[in-house]
Amino acid sequence: MTEIKPRDVQITAISTTDTTVLRSRTWDRLKFEVEYSLQKGTTANSYLIQGEKTALIDPPGESFTEIFLAKLQELIDLQQLDYIILGHVNPNRIFTLKALLELAPNVTLICSKPGAVALRTAFTEQELKIWVPRAEDTLDLGKEHQLQFIAIPTPRWPDGLCTYDSKSRILFTDKLFGSHVCGDEVFDENWKQLDEDRRYYYDCLHAAQARQIELALDKFASISPKFYAPGHGSIIRYSLSRLTHDYRNWSQEQKDQELKVALIYASAYGNTATLAQALAKGITKAGVAVESINCEFADTAEIEAAVQKCDGFIIGSPTLGGHIPTQVQTALGIVLSTATKTKLAGVFGSYGWSGEAVDEIETKLKDAGYRIGFEPIRVKFKPNDITLQQCKETGTDFAQELKKSKKVRAPWQAVSTSQIDRTEQAVGRVVGSLCVLSAKRENISSAMLASWVTQASFNPPGVTVAIAKDRAVESLSHTGDKFVLNILQEGKTIRRHFLKPFAPGEDRFAGLNVAESENGSPIITDSLAYLECTVKSRMECGDHWLVYALVNNGKMLQSTGITAVHHRKSGSHY
Repeated sequence: MTEIKPRDVQITAISTTDTTVLRSRTWDRLKFEVEYSLQKGTTANSYLIQGEKTALIDPPGESFTEIFLAKLQELIDLQQLDYIILGHVNPNRIFTLKALLELAPNVTLICSKPGAVALRTAFTEQELKIWVPRAEDTLDLGKEHQLQFIAIPTPRWPDGLCTYDSKSRILFTDKLFGSHVCGDEVFDENWKQLDEDRRYYYDCLHAAQARQIELALDKFASISPKFYAPGHGSIIRYSLSRLTHDYRNWSQEQKDQELKVALIYASAYGNTATLAQALAKGITKAGVAVESINCEFADTAEIEAAVQKCDGFIIGSPTLGGHIPTQVQTALGIVLSTATKTKLAGVFGSYGWSGEAVDEIETKLKDAGYRIGFEPIRVKFKPNDITLQQCKETGTDFAQELKKSKKVRAPWQAVSTSQIDRTEQAVGRVVGSLCVLSAKRENISSAMLASWVTQASFNPPGVTVAIAKDRAVESLSHTGDKFVLNILQEGKTIRRHFLKPFAPGEDRFAGLNVAESENGSPIITDSLAYLECTVKSRMECGDHWLVYALVNNGKMLQSTGITAVHHRKSGSHY
């Protein structure tokens, strides 16, 4: 069992910029990042600028309060701290802010207008010194450090605020350009190794708000940063132009999708927003774009435009005092008066003591004649990993149902129908062995029937498996993850078990004879043989990921029998 390192705070000066980064590190996943399924650890980055005046940017959350303040006081006398700049305000950060304000009672908090509202709500019994800068405002810290503030509101973080220091040319980007990976590397010298984690971070947190990300990138175009200093992960110095280009490309990919879902929600305590994030991840995995709308901050015209353009919509709501919040009621009214009845619908929400809001929205949509694409999702209090995995699978099923109803097919080359048919037939003659790929990470397990499997290397022994992006098990097949490849025997019925559709969260192994492998993944004991594997790398291949994995262990389970093989008539589907 791998030993988990204790949490710490790593302090590093950023060149000669008068700026120090305090990286609060954990090799475990932070609780508040529950919607981010991977577990490679993370860093919560805070930045200290010391001119003639001193500013602290983005103090970490409650998990690090004590060790962070101890390290910070090694650098400065907190009585001399002038400003705390907040890229966004969330409940997790309030605990640290309260501790800081006790030690630095005269400090001025700098945030966006929505951030100021959140702060005053959290500090009802304390008068705060808050400055909300306008677009043209700057802050002079002395020693030529002129700070410029750039509002970047998004549905997930409507109070988003970036800060640019024109002297050091550091752009403090908060939730943009980050990655959830913990290590000793402060900068991105080995940025190629971060490609997969950066893409996954974008897909999880930003794909559903691609339009707002593009607007943020447009705002950044007027400045010339030398560094991106994000809230999580390494500081970007060596791959700044590449990562900016990637963000534009990934956002454009979302805009170019043929189908779009409007995801409309409000979130009282962040739980409904977390569910929305998971649903969005499942939808975008299936090649359908999401337009995320936080109706607490969106105006009527924005909601109406999104509903008119979408092919399906999903509404999420908390339950407050047994009722739907006013903002969601307004958005529901717009949907009922704007969306055609042919659009696929969905409903979800979290609640504390009752969940009437979800039931009421579902009833109104059904009464209006809309078809509900999935069983409404109701989650009490904070969702856990299992619930979020179910949400992702629900989102994927919703997207696939939308494709089916719109009769969308993957585009082929601009050639004749007869040539397409001949090409499909020829590709279909590529034969692969039938296997079941099974994987488990903590409490989440999944499996899929795989036929695009081949040995890829002798030394070390390795295999490749092609996994469709919309498969549930795809989220358990990232670099470093472990799985078992169960090689099926010809004539057995296991394949039929995995050919049936599974409901979101349904146990894939119910009714099968299963044992646990050394890497924790399920072994189907009626298989011909099995291989225990660790993912070494992944390559994006159109609508699939090609996963290369090292074989760590293996065993024959049957002394006789031959490997089951999948013969296809067409190369356009399994």
